[in-house]
Amino acid sequence: MNLEGKLLGSRYELVEKIGNGGMSTVYKATDKVLKRDVAVKILRDEFTTDEEFIKRFEAEAQSAARLTHPNIVSIYDVGVEGNLYYIVMELIQGKTLKEIIIEERGPLPWKWSVNIAIQIASALETAHRNNIVHRDIKPHNIIITEDGIGKVTDFGIAKAVSNSTITAFGTTIGSVHYFSPEHARGGFTDAKSDLYSLGVVMYEMVTGKVPFDADTPVSVALKHMQEEPEEPIAINPKVPTAINKMIMKALQKDATLRYQSASEMLADLKKSLKNPDGDFVEELEYDATARTQKINTDMYGEIDDRPNTRNKKGKQEGKFKQFIKNHKAISVVVGLIVLFALSLGGTLAVLNITNPAEVEMPNVVGLSKEEAQKQIEAAKLVFEIEKEEYNKDVPEGYVISQDPTYMERFNKVKEKSTVSVIISKGQEKAKVPNVKGKEKEEAIKLIEDAKLKAEVVEETSKTVKEGYVISQETDPDADVFAGDTVIIHVSTGVEKATVPDVIGKTQAEAKKALEAQGFVVSVTNSEDSSKAKDVVLKQSLDAGNTVEKGSSITITVNSYEASKTMTVNIDVKTITGGYKEEATNTSNNTNTTQAATAKTVSIILKSGNTTLYSDSGVDKNTKNKSATIIGKGSMDLTLTITDSNGESWTRPKTVNFNKDTSINF
Repeated sequence: MNLEGKLLGSRYELVEKIGNGGMSTVYKATDKVLKRDVAVKILRDEFTTDEEFIKRFEAEAQSAARLTHPNIVSIYDVGVEGNLYYIVMELIQGKTLKEIIIEERGPLPWKWSVNIAIQIASALETAHRNNIVHRDIKPHNIIITEDGIGKVTDFGIAKAVSNSTITAFGTTIGSVHYFSPEHARGGFTDAKSDLYSLGVVMYEMVTGKVPFDADTPVSVALKHMQEEPEEPIAINPKVPTAINKMIMKALQKDATLRYQSASEMLADLKKSLKNPDGDFVEELEYDATARTQKINTDMYGEIDDRPNTRNKKGKQEGKFKQFIKNHKAISVVVGLIVLFALSLGGTLAVLNITNPAEVEMPNVVGLSKEEAQKQIEAAKLVFEIEKEEYNKDVPEGYVISQDPTYMERFNKVKEKSTVSVIISKGQEKAKVPNVKGKEKEEAIKLIEDAKLKAEVVEETSKTVKEGYVISQETDPDADVFAGDTVIIHVSTGVEKATVPDVIGKTQAEAKKALEAQGFVVSVTNSEDSSKAKDVVLKQSLDAGNTVEKGSSITITVNSYEASKTMTVNIDVKTITGGYKEEATNTSNNTNTTQAATAKTVSIILKSGNTTLYSDSGVDKNTKNKSATIIGKGSMDLTLTITDSNGESWTRPKTVNFNKDTSINF
């Protein structure tokens, strides 16, 4: 259906269709109120028949509309017109990152790729700080403007769709090539899922290919969950080692081993531009005491989760083996006990008295409480809620952790074992205090007392005293989550700079030195024959003075130019045509002389009204009349030749005394 010419909300006139996607059709439109071009994204019909989706879509789009960041496509408005649900967005002139990757047909320069990744990570940092997870980061959703700025679009919309029953229609949101493992398996996705997808985007930029590919989306999803990607540096040896490590860290299947925040990843990205082969990327490992169980079997056949020791060769030894080594006499008795236990075990087997069967323990982290209980009980295990606690990353009613911890290689437990879970109460709420105009330390204390974090950005100010808050990025009394960061801008007072000495420097050198210190430079001219042309004679602010940055300073530049000589060569005969000698006709014995011919000319060479050279009585047949003139810079000359009969010839010419040493007429 073509909607060109339609007016939405009595305000947005659709001009032309500029794009199609899996979720929507995009039109260029004119905002009749603000008189500007915008992009209007209209959802496809199949997305508008689900009430649950519509509710989520409106809520998520309105949340995303609050995001303000130079690397996020701004959302201006959300509305509905009949059965048309639409989003009004910033109109961006440029190409998607996917289009650029396809056009290049190979790896993109690593430094350009890192710069784009920095911009995406910065956008994600702002979104995550506002509790918005994108869930569909891919090159198709990243627009590169004509100025080389990366902008991320479709914030919050993917969540609305992925949580909706619209998935029953078989619609795939985004591309499975960029899904995180937890997204691919349909589990809980959070900010770290976005960072995994950013890792895939970086991988594709520096190698020209995605880390996992297959014939079907299901096969690709399985690879995300089960296979390890080939390292980028193996595909493109030009990839620096630090960038390679960052990408591999972002692509960890276990979210706890990835970057834990966009801010953390952003810091490493910025370091990589200065030190691309540096060893600063922290490679995380499982916490042996908090995340895993040591699979050591003691003499009773039970799992021993106590710390292990290491022998001299570095291999782990159980405490029972150490005990035998250190107590050889007692080991004989222990050996007899072990033999007795083994014999007893055989007897029990004969009597058909066996231990409970082992069953597969499910991984329920990230599932809802109801789904977790269902899976645990279906596995013939006992479901137990250990406690409920606030958690900023896990939604209310979902599982934060489980005990025993799920491990892909060692997830067998005895039937009817208890699996304890911790359930999230969602993130604790907090209210932002008003700290504008407060002294910095007082402002930080007020923010921290409100269970929030303060981040200080220093900037100069002519109106706010040094050390006091100029503004805060989150509005006072706004409802946020405990632990969120409130950015405050604190005054450093007026920024000052020291005036450099530029007298004697060329005009270009002086301007460069002054502008580097933040001064506004204006130029006047004066003549001084004792100084070289184009050097600074005076400056309006004395060198060494400390003044406010942005102050104006005037430099006086020498415009004096010394006069120079030039040789002028004039071909009189060619210009005038010259003359022939008189001939005598003697036929019929009568002497007849031809009419008199002019044989001399006068020469005048002028610049404007100024005569530079003149001469008279010059033979009209002269081939090279040489003269010397004096001038400076560029001058327009006029040569006038007049013969004794009054006939004249004029020749103009422009000369440059700085370049030419002689000219020819």
